[in-house]
Amino acid sequence: MLKTLFMTNCFKYAVLSVVAACSALHAGAQARIMNMEDHDSKPYYFGLTFGLNQSRYRIQYTEAFAQHDTFMHVQPGWGTGLNLGIMGNLRLSNFVDLRLIPSISFAEKKLSYVQPGLSADVQQKSVESIYIHLPLQFKFKSDRIHNFRFYGLAGGKMDYDMAANANSRRKDEFLKFKPMDLGYELGFGLEFYYPNFIFSPEIKLSEGLMNQIYPDKSLQLTNAIDQIRTRTILISIHLEG
Repeated sequence: MLKTLFMTNCFKYAVLSVVAACSALHAGAQARIMNMEDHDSKPYYFGLTFGLNQSRYRIQYTEAFAQHDTFMHVQPGWGTGLNLGIMGNLRLSNFVDLRLIPSISFAEKKLSYVQPGLSADVQQKSVESIYIHLPLQFKFKSDRIHNFRFYGLAGGKMDYDMAANANSRRKDEFLKFKPMDLGYELGFGLEFYYPNFIFSPEIKLSEGLMNQIYPDKSLQLTNAIDQIRTRTILISIHLEG
């Protein structure tokens, strides 16, 4: 509980920090000195990225869940995690770039359920994942206004969960999950140009499209859930050169 509260507060503080930083940096960006004037003509460049994520599952229930009383309640919850990675940016035109951001993502998703035969109390479980995260995105840029620019992004992703337990033989598993996922991402961000680097806060929504649940009929909860997909909100800071 304390860990969850701490991580949730960190996520909130990060959002407030980004908003405050954007306000302060925007004031500085109004200066008439044009920083990194030749940057927009670079065919490619690289950067670093780090951020906080909030993840949860999207659940589709089986018919057995509605017709039987094995479980009264199965609900997903949000968990907080971290992202760290590098960026490669390829210029396609004055207003469109192609980005690849290989990163490692530490994510947590929560599930709560009530199983009347055992206890009327809500059982809470956490699913921790360590993703190799490979998003490929198109970045749609606005005109540059002195040292400031807005952009939107859209693209696809591939995730591989190194902590997935599909092949686990442990008897205390409550669900099993597949390691591979494909999905899409949408978001937007801001770019603030400094003399030697670009500071870029960004927020995006990442939706998984593949069913993550690994069917194991020996696990009662598997019989209540037909499909599980992932949803992640990621707030990132990019430092680009």
